[in-house]
Amino acid sequence: MHPDPSLLALVDDIAAGLHDPDTALATDASTHRPRPQSLANGAAGVALLHIERALTQPDLWGTAHAWLFAATSVDLHASPAASLFFDVPALAFVTHAAAGDTGRYQRALTQLDTATEQLTRARLAAAHARIDCGDRPALSEFDLIRGLTGLGAYHLHRAPHAEVTAAVLAYLVRLTEPLPGGDGLPGWWTDHGPTGQPPAEYPGGHGNFGMAHGITGPLALLALALRRGVVVDGHRQAIGRICAWLDAWQHDHPSGPWWPRTITLDEARAGHCNQIGPLQPSWCYGTPGIARAQQLAAIATGDTARQCTTETALLGCLTDPGQLARIIDPSLCHGAAGLLQTAWGATGDATTSELSACLPHLAGLLVEQLQTAPRSVGLLEGSTGVALALHTAATGTAPRSGWDACLLLA
Repeated sequence: MHPDPSLLALVDDIAAGLHDPDTALATDASTHRPRPQSLANGAAGVALLHIERALTQPDLWGTAHAWLFAATSVDLHASPAASLFFDVPALAFVTHAAAGDTGRYQRALTQLDTATEQLTRARLAAAHARIDCGDRPALSEFDLIRGLTGLGAYHLHRAPHAEVTAAVLAYLVRLTEPLPGGDGLPGWWTDHGPTGQPPAEYPGGHGNFGMAHGITGPLALLALALRRGVVVDGHRQAIGRICAWLDAWQHDHPSGPWWPRTITLDEARAGHCNQIGPLQPSWCYGTPGIARAQQLAAIATGDTARQCTTETALLGCLTDPGQLARIIDPSLCHGAAGLLQTAWGATGDATTSELSACLPHLAGLLVEQLQTAPRSVGLLEGSTGVALALHTAATGTAPRSGWDACLLLA
């Protein structure tokens, strides 16, 4: 897309409503109370928007600083559950974006880096101990939003050749290996349901395909690392195991290939899923996120056939009125903003110009969805994420802050 002043004006309007932290946080319309140190739904996420804008409009740095201050206005949290989107690692990600190639925030960034590395190593130790015992993982052990894939995304973004980055990748390689006595299920199969339901409510657990909580998050991280020359033992084999699983569950549709969001143990044993067709074309769980992860893997491994298949799948869902009609909100996670940002990232690597031709329509869909949506501070489900996706479309350039690294889109 070429730069679009009308979209940029809309970004300015959203940002104006997020100018003052106290006012914006107090009047937030979301159902979840914003957490200051949350990238997903708090001041840390909003800071990303103002940082991205300030990188091209230096007079806006004051607002970015105000939101960074709001994100650190309470005691820092580095609990064992901290992740890329919550608490210290979220602050580290945002502070790195603000620092860029300048000398800003270096003392704070060093402290946050140290805390994030310590957290990552503790979580790696627990994950390896779990594998040694032959137990199945929780999604929160490995996924992007709460787990080690998200922490790995930060380390790859911040220090790709650091030892801790390699340690996360080595863990993901091990995650893809079947557990002893695993009944042929992949090593990432979990005993719980997609939203944490206990085994009693979700007998046999499930396999999750989504970018946010499933195995395509690790696939994207492994692929991005390989593409950047950051390689560990078994790296390509791990990518191959994940891709083979995705191939086994690929389905055809008049608009193109698709994959299920999740499968149950009964479905795995039967070799057939009950989902009758593609659902919401979202970044978090749908064809766009799954296809982008596979496109990255295909590029990293030189698999031209897979790249063609995944770009066909993405193009199919972007041009299918039935699938697009399932987009009912503007959000980054599961709405029009995520669809636009995912398509934008895939377009830059695509072998066909057909994907780029879809971008203006997707931007229009996002603008349409925005008209009736309440304004809120969230990155994943609120106005912040919408504004960032619109900013990418409006400028026609990759995010200078690298904010979409937290989505594993680039």
